[in-house]
Amino acid sequence: MTVVVKLGSSIVADDGGKVRASVLDSVCAQVAELHHGGEDVAMVTSGAIALGMRVMELPQRPSSIEEMQAASAVGQGTLFRAYEMRLATRDVHAAQVLLTSFDLAVRMHYLNARQSLRKLLDWRAVPVVNENDTTATDEITFGDNDFLSAQVALLLGARLLVLLTDLPGLHTADPRLDAGARLVERVEDFADLARYEIGERTSPYGSGGMRSKVAAAGMASAAGIPAAICDGTAPGTLLAATRGEATGTLFTPHPERTPSFKLWLRYAKPARGRVLVDAGAARVLRERGSSLLPVGIVSVEGRFAAGDAIEVVSDGTLVGKGISNYSAAELDRVKGMKSERVLELYPEASEEAVHRDHFVLA
Repeated sequence: MTVVVKLGSSIVADDGGKVRASVLDSVCAQVAELHHGGEDVAMVTSGAIALGMRVMELPQRPSSIEEMQAASAVGQGTLFRAYEMRLATRDVHAAQVLLTSFDLAVRMHYLNARQSLRKLLDWRAVPVVNENDTTATDEITFGDNDFLSAQVALLLGARLLVLLTDLPGLHTADPRLDAGARLVERVEDFADLARYEIGERTSPYGSGGMRSKVAAAGMASAAGIPAAICDGTAPGTLLAATRGEATGTLFTPHPERTPSFKLWLRYAKPARGRVLVDAGAARVLRERGSSLLPVGIVSVEGRFAAGDAIEVVSDGTLVGKGISNYSAAELDRVKGMKSERVLELYPEASEEAVHRDHFVLA
């Protein structure tokens, strides 16, 4: 089985952008202990931008995409060497893996990424995964790689996702602002999170915060994977989490595991447009798990092709997301039509606008 460990910028670099050597020493020592104990481990790391900022003596985190990409390019090599050196001294091979959102959004690339990561684990190497910020074309908003770590956990069917931060875990409020904040030791129902003040505050070099970590834990839970948020600066917390000991906040897995395709569709495949459906169509999608037929579509928004993901909305509320069998122009032409009329216009087309096997509820 595999453990996925995510290290945030606050773990990797201090407030001056310098590598937190003692913290990385501790985490890598724990990873090596797990590895030599027979556990497969994949690491997801932030920090390339922070280290690049220090090298280039930038006074604050860049705001433009090109500056973030350049800072990441400068810091990426230093970041990987920090892991490679520490793992090598403990007889563990490290492998650098750089992914982009495109690698996750396209199903074939998604499957290729999974095969590559699994092969590295078969070879008993520890993948050190980061977003390929230097070539990403979209704004770098993986949530300080929290989203990426959840995706890697899903890709590998991990037994546990551990999100290391510089706080003991999720609190009822931000403990840095509220002295009365209490640690939430266990989350079994994500609806309970509405009671807490989950902030987005992060380190000077990070882009995530507790909110994105909770979202990542939710993604893992939906896949049947427990997740823990704990203090990576405290000795032994990673090992404690993998042993099931009480440390930080544990998010229990959802009792009904969602199929991997639908997890990919929900979290990794971006929507290119949306369709508005009537109340009847929304009801059968939610209650019967039916496919979406053109007759239930009221209007079409955006420009998308057949095979793109689209959001399905009713009365201003998101119903779900699915893969469209039609382009936006085609759907706009056949919206509100019964299946017989649609097939007269497009004899080779699918009867369903979105098939139920390619749809996931919000």
